[in-house]
Order: sequence, then structure tokens, then C-alpha cells
Amino acid sequence: MKDFIVETSARHVHLTKEDFQILFGEGKELTVKKMLSQPGQFASNERVTLVGPKSKIERVLILGPFRDKSQVELSKTDLRTLGIEAPVNLSGDLTNAGSVKIVGPNGEIELKQNVVVPKRHIHMTTKDAENFNVEDGESVMVKIESPERALIFDECIVRVNDNFSLAMHIDTDESNAANADMNTRGSIVEYAE
Repeated sequence: MKDFIVETSARHVHLTKEDFQILFGEGKELTVKKMLSQPGQFASNERVTLVGPKSKIERVLILGPFRDKSQVELSKTDLRTLGIEAPVNLSGDLTNAGSVKIVGPNGEIELKQNVVVPKRHIHMTTKDAENFNVEDGESVMVKIESPERALIFDECIVRVNDNFSLAMHIDTDESNAANADMNTRGSIVEYAE
């Protein structure tokens, strides 16, 4: 059986260097706490607070390296907590994205149209895509194997890039629904159209 690791992508922020320095101070840099499964990506030691109309969420993780555009990725539960609205989009697609205030130790920024709920997706190399017989941008069904709560997710988007490492990413709401943990595996379900 061809399968892959299923990783939970908790709430996080991607920042431009300029926005980071507003929040943390001129000349400050992201510092690496832990490298992530995707090559070159890391969880930083730095944290920020997200502020919405209803509430705030503190100690939100910043992922590195810096990006060309700042972006916040949250679950639907997080949106309800903050009192904001945002679409389910692929990471990087800010079409109709929501807005939020980010507060750091040195300053704050108001992000307009930068908040999304990340659409579940599978990172693959070209070789992986050939092995699974799928293409970049294709929508597939994935069966998640987990104790007592196995389920099938539809509309999982295949993302192909030779800089990727094979892994599926789901948000915390999806992870909780599937009772996922660090050993959870998924496999593409064949179905007739």
C-alpha cells in the first residue's frame, strides 16, 4: 500500500522581513527552534498575538524563512474565537482573505486580506506524483488511518515541487476529527467518476 505521513499544521504566521521588524524591532531576525518536514522550513522561537473583534490568541507560532507576503493560517475554530471571517484557500492564495491585527513585543501591524484557513493538501516531488499517478493541482480523496476515527477527506490538493518532502497537511480541526497523532498515515482512495 502506498501511503504518506499526515501532519497537523497548527495555527501559524508567515511574515515578510519588514513586518517582522515592525513587530520585533529593527535588525531582529527569526531564530530557529525546530526544522520542519518541508526542506528549509522551520518553527521559530518568536511568537505573536493575534487580535480580532471578539478575542485574541496569544503565543502564535511564526514559521520561517521570511516570505514575500505576510499571511496567517488558522482553523475555523480559531476564526470563531477571534470573530473574523476567512476563506478556505491553498496557502499563498489570499483571494478574499480575512484581516487581523498582529501584536509583537515591539509594535503591531494590521493585516488586510492576509488570513486563510489552509486547504488540506499533499506535498509531493515529481517522482512521488508519478508513483501515486497524480498531477500538480489535482484534487484527490485520502483515507486517514487512525484508531477509532478513521475517515476519508475529499478535495485534498496535490502540490508538486521537487523541493518538497512527501507529506499531507491538515489543520487542527481536521486532525481532531481524525484523532490524528504523529504516526498517522494517509493513502489516496481510488474512485470512479
